[in-house]
Amino acid sequence: MHELLSPEEMARADRLAAEMGPLDGYDLMRNAGAAVAAEALSRFGDTSGVDILCGPGNNGGDGYVAARLLQERGLDVRVWREVEPRPGTDAARAAADWPSLAGGLKDFVPEQGNLVIDAVFGAGLARPLDGAYADALRRVAAAKVPVLAVDLPSGVSGESGTVLGTAASASLTVTFFRKKPGHVLYPGRTLCGEVVVADIGIDNRVLDTIRPRCSENLPSLWQSLLRRPADDTHKYERGHAAIFSGGPTSTGAARLGARAAARVGAGAVTLLSPAAALAVNAMHLTSIMLRRVEAVDELEAFQRDRRASAYLLGPGFGISEKARIFAAAVLRTGEDGPPAHLVLDADGITAFAQEPELLFAEAAGRKGSIVLTPHLGEFARLFPDLAADRHLSKLGKARAAAARSGAIVLLKGPDTIIASPDGQACINTNGTPYLATAGSGDVLAGMITGLLAQGMPAYPAAAAAAYLHAEAAKAFGPGLIAEDLCEILPGVFREFLRD
Repeated sequence: MHELLSPEEMARADRLAAEMGPLDGYDLMRNAGAAVAAEALSRFGDTSGVDILCGPGNNGGDGYVAARLLQERGLDVRVWREVEPRPGTDAARAAADWPSLAGGLKDFVPEQGNLVIDAVFGAGLARPLDGAYADALRRVAAAKVPVLAVDLPSGVSGESGTVLGTAASASLTVTFFRKKPGHVLYPGRTLCGEVVVADIGIDNRVLDTIRPRCSENLPSLWQSLLRRPADDTHKYERGHAAIFSGGPTSTGAARLGARAAARVGAGAVTLLSPAAALAVNAMHLTSIMLRRVEAVDELEAFQRDRRASAYLLGPGFGISEKARIFAAAVLRTGEDGPPAHLVLDADGITAFAQEPELLFAEAAGRKGSIVLTPHLGEFARLFPDLAADRHLSKLGKARAAAARSGAIVLLKGPDTIIASPDGQACINTNGTPYLATAGSGDVLAGMITGLLAQGMPAYPAAAAAAYLHAEAAKAFGPGLIAEDLCEILPGVFREFLRD
């Protein structure tokens, strides 16, 4: 159940299910309404009454079905609508089974003690709410009464999670078959409350036709690819990761990345340090190796000697021509030897802000994979037109950036998105505010580098790192600083290897 369906894909799933049988569209609507009624009885059984706000489409049809079933169970149910369903539709058929209306939405006033079932508009809404619809939902939000949303809180885009005009926060959302991106992208995620995915009889085989390309980032996507070392494994067979350090006053970020790479399982980690920072780095390193890399010829000598399979460039490195030169040198390693992966984070991304085409050109056709790990500000520097495009959701922006750059793009935030150039994407749903601390991004970049060094493909490596990063933060809890993530990671990681 990890797939996320866009509103268009969900509509297609409904059509395919009806074509496959044995259930038709009205059967699916009856099952959806029954699921809503069941959750209302289970979660809000002590309510004084139920006010159901019905829209003109299928979402409203689900509301009419739920109204009838709840009334049959003895609840005081009132239905409010502004426009009746179009004749001949499944929603009109459901509405015909409801005996009377309490009034129009313009007349609806929430009552304390009553449950409101929001069945106005679902995931397919594509325009801002206005008029009586918006006014009714504003009154619901102001009254702070309990709300059960059908499919999605009305006004939340199923595609992007953005609020179209206005929306009332729900304590429970009942959706059908699969979640939509709007359930897991902010701000929609905060407005949905708990999300229940109800089985309404749609056969999973419809996914074979739809072939969705987006999912929640769950362990089932990458857990089987985690490296489990054999008894006779050599340290370099477990992977060699190389991390570029900044100058003498900016070394901590690189060491965080290096320690994270080691903790996530890389057998050898080398910090590549400019001459001026060798002493300060040496004071803080034990198991992590140290190598002077001041210029590109020293980097090339290291590549010949050690053959590191994954590099991290950016944390604390500084924004300079040297960053671009080193990145190009790493990407060239695939020309005459085993390919190397490159993770660009922080300064490594911003170094290409004025000429991003240089990075994309270097990436084109290379055997090694590039992973970009921007936050929203860094993303805007490298992809300013995509960042400014109001028609693209955060998911759409990450996908477009991956397609343009040829890189895996990990767009950070409370709803971190991992996107591949082939259109595959996943959304992290286990984020925690404890990660909002200096250095946590350096740890994440180091984790990705460590997994890449062990031979994990770039897309699942980025997804696994994002998930494990959040799990480690939640395991530690209050008081977390970035250094703690590295230390608690082995215990968290062990559980996934054991499974």
